[in-house]
Amino acid sequence: MMKSFKRAISLFTLSLVLIFSANIYAQEESNILEVASETESLSTLATAVEAADLEATLQSEGPYTVFAPTNEAFDELPEGVLEMLLKPENKEKLVAVLTYHVVPGEVMSDDITKSMKAKTVQGSNASVMVDGKSVMIDNAEVVKADIDASNGVVHVIDEVILPPSVKRALNSGK
Repeated sequence: MMKSFKRAISLFTLSLVLIFSANIYAQEESNILEVASETESLSTLATAVEAADLEATLQSEGPYTVFAPTNEAFDELPEGVLEMLLKPENKEKLVAVLTYHVVPGEVMSDDITKSMKAKTVQGSNASVMVDGKSVMIDNAEVVKADIDASNGVVHVIDEVILPPSVKRALNSGK
């Protein structure tokens, strides 16, 4: 009886280890687009990436660092801005906004110094800084850092950050 119990415990433990290992392996093998698509709070970002036709970029080898705005961050944009950006005729503007959230290379939270500039894929510089225990990019706070992907890293942020050209256009009412 005791031998059967020990064998059952051993098999149970081995099963748990295999399940846990498989989940870790699957997560590490997900690319940045898959991380966004599989994370419910990033579904608006995944939709925007699809509308901008940037899926291939976020599935490519990279490495990239993506500052991924939450659904709530997109909801905080001025009324009508998200809908306007998702229209096919505004694809260029949407690409500019999304690529402003991407930095070439893999930047982990430990790599960020007190204050630095990050050249985005869009072409403009974004301000990245450590403020106490918070990491900020422009005015957005990193709320979840260092999500590994097979082609880089994702940092979840609480605001949509806008490149200077899009800010100017929004401020002028265009």
